[in-house]
Amino acid sequence: MNVTELECDIKKELRSSMNGILSARMREAGMPYKLIFGVELPRLQSIADEFPQNTELANHLWSQNIRETRLLAIMLMPPEAFSIQMANEWAETMATAEEAQVMAKILLSKAKEAKEISIAWMAGSNYFSATCACLCLRHLLMRGTCIDNKLQVIANCNRMFPEANLHLRKAIQALKEALNEQI
Repeated sequence: MNVTELECDIKKELRSSMNGILSARMREAGMPYKLIFGVELPRLQSIADEFPQNTELANHLWSQNIRETRLLAIMLMPPEAFSIQMANEWAETMATAEEAQVMAKILLSKAKEAKEISIAWMAGSNYFSATCACLCLRHLLMRGTCIDNKLQVIANCNRMFPEANLHLRKAIQALKEALNEQI
């Protein structure tokens, strides 16, 4: 199957799983998407399990301004193919804290350059990529991965915290707790 056929099958699954009430609430809450199906994350994961991980498909789904296709893109991107360059391209267009949270857990924390990407994102000024970075580092720490430059990570957390939004503040606090447990 080519990308267009896979996309068509994915959108059929999304339409059949659509939750109109949740979709309307997300739109009312100001979610920045052209289209929202209102499909919950567990159902999105089960849809993702039906399709192959594929870089071309994931990039195509990410490029759409649809909540569910962007979340599925995260789930369908092979972690070994998620390079620093690709991660930075996706970070520039990350649109919500939900994308940051899902990316941190499902994709970035499994990428081979996860630590490097996360530390670079923490040094930037994008709230969503910084949130993703903090959560990714927390996931890595919880799995027993050693973070060599803890002082730099703590300094970045302290720098970001005063101006951080709610999601980033929670991610920073979670990361600091995980760092303290390792010390």
